Amino acid sequence: SVICRNLGIPYVFKASYRKANRTSGTSFTGIGDETALELVKKTGIKYGLPTTSDIHAHDEAAPAAKYIDILQIPAFLCRQTDLLQSAAETGKIINVKKGQFLSGESMKFAVEKIQKAGNNKIILTERGTTFGYQDLVVDYRNIPAMQKFNVPVVMDCTHSLQQPNQTSGITGGNPQLIGTISKAAIASGADGLFIETHPDPACAKSDGANMLKLDLLEKLLIDLVKIRKAVI
Repeated sequence: SVICRNLGIPYVFKASYRKANRTSGTSFTGIGDETALELVKKTGIKYGLPTTSDIHAHDEAAPAAKYIDILQIPAFLCRQTDLLQSAAETGKIINVKKGQFLSGESMKFAVEKIQKAGNNKIILTERGTTFGYQDLVVDYRNIPAMQKFNVPVVMDCTHSLQQPNQTSGITGGNPQLIGTISKAAIASGADGLFIETHPDPACAKSDGANMLKLDLLEKLLIDLVKIRKAVI
């Protein structure tokens, strides 16, 4: 938060209170919903930050909304009507990740479902497109395509570098390309970036294979601010 504040970058703290979407049934899933949500809320209060977390079922929306500011809809669930409607009805900001199997244009239906439920506080996130069985690619045309719906569009710079469906049961990744993906996203006009970071990614409970090491974050953000200033 200090790095972002010094650079004048708005920052949202994200943490998953429940890791429901795991490749293996033996993977870490959480410490208990209420305990985890309390930690997310306390972190936001302590550092003066808005917070976000994923929800995975319609009955999670209202309880989660008591603790967090932005409800995030996972990419695999972005077509689930009941989930979108329940999230919208909380009145919170809703961030919907574009499914790896969808075009940017088709996300208009997710936007319409949320708006129909009376909520216009919507963010869309590009997180890559399935490329074969164990890879993702980023089509930057999706950024302006989704901005046509008059909503902010965020680029998920780390999940888009995942290598899913590994036989080990653990998702792989290409974290060395985080800088490339994020710089191209800002140059393409993205309104924000989603970046997972950790002091020691190898020790992370999940997604360590595609995280940016924390000590590399500041330099990357400095470069991104320069690119942003050059293109606006």
